Amino acid sequence: MEGVVRLGVVGIGKIARDQHLPAIAAQPGFELVACASRHASVDGVRNYRDVGELLAAEPGIDAVSLCAPPQVRYEQARAALEAGKHVMLEKPPGASVSEVEALHEIARARSRTLFATWHSRAAPAVEAARAWLASREAGALRSVEVRWKEDVRRWHPGQEWIWEPGGLGVFDPGINALSIVTRILPHEVALRGATLTTPADTATPIAAELDCVASNGAPVRAVFDWRHGPVEEWDIDIETEGGRLSLREGGKRLAIAGKDIDAGPEREYPALYERFHELIATNTSDVDVRPLRLVADAFLNGRIVGTEAFGRS
Repeated sequence: MEGVVRLGVVGIGKIARDQHLPAIAAQPGFELVACASRHASVDGVRNYRDVGELLAAEPGIDAVSLCAPPQVRYEQARAALEAGKHVMLEKPPGASVSEVEALHEIARARSRTLFATWHSRAAPAVEAARAWLASREAGALRSVEVRWKEDVRRWHPGQEWIWEPGGLGVFDPGINALSIVTRILPHEVALRGATLTTPADTATPIAAELDCVASNGAPVRAVFDWRHGPVEEWDIDIETEGGRLSLREGGKRLAIAGKDIDAGPEREYPALYERFHELIATNTSDVDVRPLRLVADAFLNGRIVGTEAFGRS
């Protein structure tokens, strides 16, 4: 497909309004035709209550972008793929690794595109960091330190799904860091152990510490915390034989061996929709489950430490 892609968006919450809708409006390769949401609507397009209604009423759409919480993503994506639509998944791509891999198989069987997005990988400094770490100048990897800390009440106000099974808790932002690490390192990363600090009234952690190792033996440590503020800390420091590489502000800023590198403007979600259009045009998929697998391994191998109730109600 080389022309305009007729698109439906499912799940009109904060991330859809803040990021997806503006990016779609600025992308000439897409025409927003319809939206589906239980509690919201979008002006200027047709609106439905759920993905089933949308697919039944809009047989002419080419693709859907799913922005609902991960716990309902599998059924939505499967319905869209089986209806012959291309599918874009907001991060995390699902509530489990097995769900995403099953969707990938359905997409292959239907010859449809499945795009499991990781928006932080499209941050302006990420590809420059990846290129330098792969270069001769970087030399061998020695260690990686990740600090990803923010205030949950600021970034997820009133969102109950994040505290339920499949909602990931602090890994909802932490997986952004893992998506960057798995993209830029020239080695695979394996989890060795984790500590998950979990409030008395939630099913998912409010903080986590991960001890991992790169395939060359270098330690990779990550600390995630949702009790931090008012200034966020979204930083990655990587020690190599050629010096330290530092990513700041979630991948917006880059410094190598003490020198600031111009990373260019921020355009994460516009870049994602450009990529989605390319994938549809070439009838290919982009599904990397490594960040989600590390989170799943943390839940599988992590030690749970209780803490005081968060106070959800």
